[in-house]
Order: sequence, then C-alpha cells, then structure tokens
Amino acid sequence: MNGRIRRLGIGLLVLFTMLFGQIAYVQVFAASSISQNPANATRQYIAEYQIQRGPILAADGTAIAVSQRTKHSSIFKYQRLYPQGELFGQITGYYSRNYGSSELEHSMNPWLSGSDASLAGSTLSDLVLGRPRKGGTVITTLQPSLQRLAQQALGNQQGAVVAIDPTTGDILTMYSNPSYDPSGLSDPSSDTQTKAWNALTQVQDPNAQPLLPTANANLFPPGSTFKIITAAAALSAGYEQQSVWPSPHSLALPGSSATIQNFGGEFCNGGASQVTMLEAFTESCNVVFGEIGLKVGADKLAAQAQAFGFCPIDPPTQTTCAENPIPFSEPPFGVTSVAGRFPSASYFSTREAAVAISAIGQENDLANPLQMALVSGAVANGGLLMRPRLVTEIRDSAGRVVQRFPTTSYGQAVTPQVAGDLTAMMQNVVNSGTGTYAQIPGIQVAGKTGTADHTAPGAPAQPPHAWFTGFASANGRSIAVAVIVLNGGNMGSEATGGHVAAPIAKQIIEAWLRGGA
Repeated sequence: MNGRIRRLGIGLLVLFTMLFGQIAYVQVFAASSISQNPANATRQYIAEYQIQRGPILAADGTAIAVSQRTKHSSIFKYQRLYPQGELFGQITGYYSRNYGSSELEHSMNPWLSGSDASLAGSTLSDLVLGRPRKGGTVITTLQPSLQRLAQQALGNQQGAVVAIDPTTGDILTMYSNPSYDPSGLSDPSSDTQTKAWNALTQVQDPNAQPLLPTANANLFPPGSTFKIITAAAALSAGYEQQSVWPSPHSLALPGSSATIQNFGGEFCNGGASQVTMLEAFTESCNVVFGEIGLKVGADKLAAQAQAFGFCPIDPPTQTTCAENPIPFSEPPFGVTSVAGRFPSASYFSTREAAVAISAIGQENDLANPLQMALVSGAVANGGLLMRPRLVTEIRDSAGRVVQRFPTTSYGQAVTPQVAGDLTAMMQNVVNSGTGTYAQIPGIQVAGKTGTADHTAPGAPAQPPHAWFTGFASANGRSIAVAVIVLNGGNMGSEATGGHVAAPIAKQIIEAWLRGGA
C-alpha cells in the first residue's frame, strides 16, 4: 500500500513538474518568439494590457512614463500615464491601444512589457510566488532640470535644444517646441484618443509638427555652424589656423554667374585684403570659407562630413539615406531620428560652384540639433565621435539590473591635434567673435554661430534660422550643446545665431557646469 502511494506521489510530482515547466516555458522563455508570430498579434496586444508596464525614468529617478490600474475595462487593466506631460513626450513617445506605440515606448517594448529574455528570472519569480507580472524599468540619461530649462529658454519660440555629455554620448536634454503630452493618446476613452491624434497630425505648419521633433527628426540648413566641418577638412588637409586667405568683398562662383557674400554684405576683418582662417572663422566670413571649400575640394569635404556622421546623398532626386551612420532607432538611443545630410563627392563633379556654397552650410546641407551637438561633442572629445546614448540600463521589478547599454563610439572624426585646433578656433568665436553672448564668467566656452537662409527659390524671403553649437568643461563635468530657433524666433528677420541661439546655449551650459542641474 505504501509503495502504491509513494509511486502515485512521485507520478503526481512529475506531472506537476512537467505542467509547471510548460507554463514557465510558455510565459517566460518562449514568450518572445510566440509574441512575434503574426497569428498571435491581437492576443499579444490584449495580453500586454493585462501586465503592469514598466516605468521609464529620468537619470535622477523622476518618472516620465508609468502605468496604473484602471477600472474602465476588464480587458485593458492598465493605463499609461505621463506625469511630466509634454516635457518628455517626444522622447517617451506614446503607448495607445488605438494608435500603437512610438519612440522609447516602441523600441523598449520588450523590456517594458516584460517579454524580453533578460527579465525571465523576475517573471519566473512572479509566477512561482503568484505575484502580478510586471515589466522592466527603463533608466534614461535625461536630466529633468536641464529639460525644464531648455523648455523655459525657448519660451514661445519654435526650435530645439540638445545637450550631450561629449565623453559618453549621453543625452542630457533633448527638447523641441512644439512638443506634446502623450496622455491623450492613452486615455481610456477612444473618443479622447481620436481627438488627441487628430490634433497632433492635422497640423499645416511643417515646422510645428509635434510628432516630428525639431531636435532630432527634422532637418534644416545648418548655416555657418557647418564651418566647423569645413575648417576640420582644411586642417586635416594640412592648412593651419594662421594660413592666409584672400578676402574680397564677394566670391565669384566657378561656372556660374552667382556670388557669395558675407552676412549682411559686410567686409571681413574691416575690409582687409587677406585674413587668416582663424580670423575668418571668428567672424564667420562666408567669402573666405567658400574659397576654403573650393581649395580643399569636394572629396575631402564630403569625406569629412561623413566622418562627423552626416549621411551622403545625391540631391535633388535622393532625399533619404540608406547609409545612416548612426543607428538612432535602436537601443541605447531608441527614438526616431535622422542623421544630417551632405552631398556625396560625385554630386559635385559637375557642380563646382555648389562646393563653395556647401562649405558655408547652405545648398543641400541639412542637419538638426542632435547632429550638431554630436559634431561639437566630437571636437570636445579629442575628435572621437560618440554614438548617442539615451538608455543606460534595464531593471527588473525587484530593482535588479538585468541589462546595461555601454557607451560606444562611431569613430575618430578628426585627429586629436585637429580637434585641439578647432577648439581654439571655437573658443575665439565666443571670446571675441560672433558668439560673445555665450560667454560665461570663469568658464571657457567654445562655439560657432549660424544664421541659415532657408528661403525656397522664387518664394518670398523668410527670416533665417538661428543656430549655435558649442561645448565647455568645468568642475569635473563636460557638455556639448546645439540650439536652433526657427525663423529667427522673436527677432524675425533681424535674428542672428549669436543674438538668438547663443544666449539659450549659455543657460544650458552654465546650469550643467555650475552643478545647478
């Protein structure tokens, strides 16, 4: 009798073990492959709303996306909330049962939903102990105080601010105006979601698309900020800061009746017939830098732009770039972004005049603040271009780190010596050139201004975009910043990068280096 009971007990134990193993396999180890089966898409979609989705946190622990239990539906048990509203909306993206997901909510979904294999341990523990299943926590590099400062500094002006740590590529702030609050898209009411979606998508102004952030997902002529890259190409080709260049009032473009003039038709360096590259860079002389571009040549100019992360294109037929040098849409970045654009060397083969125009950041040059922050960051980092990082690690429901995303580099954009020369030139811009509004007492700031024309051929003149990009280090901290204010901001046609964008950059740099952020 005892033997039969013992055999029955062993049999039940084996069956229980098999059953438990099957459940564990389905819910933990095979969850990812099952969820990717198209036949299970709807089921998986509903299942995600049965799980408390993990939070997204700023670097200091501030919650920027959370989930809470809702009483509105037995099927959709949890609702996504965004406590900071529009402040981080373009970075977290939205998680909506009607419109899907975007940005970090999309790229980090395997961890947020708890389906990634790295969370198998905590998922199994929840299963064994009968606890509700929870998603993982995403830790970002974002600094809330800098994000708020960027929002305040832009005010009602359309534009964007990006700041990174040049040594790691960590995104400290990335804010665009206009932004949006994703909460409407996750509201329990489908009508509310529809109204929110229509308000975000039915916008006529191409510069006021909340779902297309100015900071990282749109592109604009970089203007004279691109002269950093032209100067880098010249220095790498053997020219020096003190190399002397002719400085006429205008530059006749080869093979064309067009000319290049300095901003406002002014003379460079008081009308001197010759100036050094340092002087031309300090005063942002278009005529001289057009000539530098022609001397350096299209091949070296295009190669240098690509080394700084710009994507080669052949305009006007090619507008997108399959050779995106930086994988923006994947962790550790994970938000929809586009790299800058610069014509390929082959494009210039029959367009020599375009080389000079491209050398001053016009023609078909395109960039955004993220791209230009990376350029300044590379100069600050001894020429090493870091890949942007937005997510540092994933934690399970018990707070244990289950995955880390290390810092990585894109490669050496310029040599350390060239980076040192560029630093000196950019510091001169802030000390005595077009960027004096970025000066900070006790801190040496390096920078470059830009005032970019973007008027379409034959169209009425538009106010310029105002740019500033730069960097500084102090008190054990480093920061690289890029700012764009669209259409001159509150100054309109009177705007320059030095007057409009540089003061905003100054606020961000000073706050971070003084430890106030």
